[in-house]
Amino acid sequence: MRSRRPPYERGKSEGVSDSLFDVPGDAGGSSAAPTSAPLAVRMRPASLDEVVGQENLLRQGSPLRRLVEGSGAASVILYGPPGTGKTTLASLVSQATGRRFEALSALSAGVKEVRAVIDNARRAAAYGEQTVLFIDEVHRFSKTQQDALLAAVENRVVLLVAATTENPSFSVVAPLLSRSLILQLQPLTADNIRTVVLRAIEDPRGLGGAVTVDDDAVDLLVQLSAGDARRALTALEVAAETGEHVSVETIEQSLDKAAVRYDRDGDQHYDVISAFIKSIRGSDVDAALHYLARMLVAGEDPRFVARRLMILASEDIGMADPSALQTAVAAAQTVQLIGMPEAQLTLAHATVHLATAPKSNAVTTALGAAMNDIRSGKAGLVPAHLRDGHYAGAAKLGNAVGYRYPHDDPDGVVPQQYPPDEVVGVDYYKPTNHGAEREIASRLDKLRAIIRRRR
Repeated sequence: MRSRRPPYERGKSEGVSDSLFDVPGDAGGSSAAPTSAPLAVRMRPASLDEVVGQENLLRQGSPLRRLVEGSGAASVILYGPPGTGKTTLASLVSQATGRRFEALSALSAGVKEVRAVIDNARRAAAYGEQTVLFIDEVHRFSKTQQDALLAAVENRVVLLVAATTENPSFSVVAPLLSRSLILQLQPLTADNIRTVVLRAIEDPRGLGGAVTVDDDAVDLLVQLSAGDARRALTALEVAAETGEHVSVETIEQSLDKAAVRYDRDGDQHYDVISAFIKSIRGSDVDAALHYLARMLVAGEDPRFVARRLMILASEDIGMADPSALQTAVAAAQTVQLIGMPEAQLTLAHATVHLATAPKSNAVTTALGAAMNDIRSGKAGLVPAHLRDGHYAGAAKLGNAVGYRYPHDDPDGVVPQQYPPDEVVGVDYYKPTNHGAEREIASRLDKLRAIIRRRR
């Protein structure tokens, strides 16, 4: 007998799923993924009991557990690295009692598709059904597309479950952030990944025990995963296609190299460059080279790295080693002139120089202090003897009258007021005892003593 469908569902093809993935119990779905599906899809947890990792988010009474169990009402944005369970959790939320499930991908859906889903959700609500709307890669939605969701989320026409690998603070509009819970998923631990791999080897949904995997091969899969369960299962599946026994050699032959998890437009881009700069600032040359290599292997724009090195040379080294900026500028010019892959050696050269150079933020601090004084109103008149005197009538105004030319003095330094009255005697630049600034500090005391001496 043909099942009756509510009016808001009519027009959809019978037996066809509109979702990005089929959910157990949905029309068009089944209790298990087809055997032709990738291993990572077949092994997706069907219940909370099968979820590994994220214990803090799934503890009893937590907002996410309530949502999965059907009692939560707040929209959520799941933020975390690939392969940590964002799509799995969205799938489990969709199975909550009395809820419809709709899924959109930000890669293919536009404003029209978003509005169509919301219209269907409103009609479903009239029949007492709440709609769960899962949006994958939500950071790829434009501001207009995100704005189209606001009213529906605020009025709970839809319960939004969005997934993103990027920090929502940078990629999701503020009104949508304020209407959602932000839940950060952590990378899976080595033990978590091991559990996932061993389950896939034995579980009937996975390899069903038909393939034996050496213990050291499991260790290698865990290592290659870098906290991404999907990557580990994909590597296992490829290796298992070669026969009934998987060894370390099998895996190495199946995979050219471990892919570096690094999204040039996402969080990893900002996190790795941040760690790179902080390692150089902290004088850890080995850590700095690690992060540089990570960026280069992932295909980061070398010009971006070179620009950051130039900034760091003034910000964190300054006059402690004036040649650091020269090296950074030369590296940037070399990147432009010779390109990759040869320029990677130049970037390494500059990284080693800057990481091992003495550090000082005295230049940065000096400029900041001077700018703060300007903003607070300490920007008085330029002393008359320093004003421009190269025009008719300047002398009558007192401009440039009494100016002492330093080169007329044997020492090249003369007593003379240079700053406005408001900041006379203020020491903005305070050199450290690091590197070349040690000598500068000694000379600076003598210079200030002469310049500020009153006649």
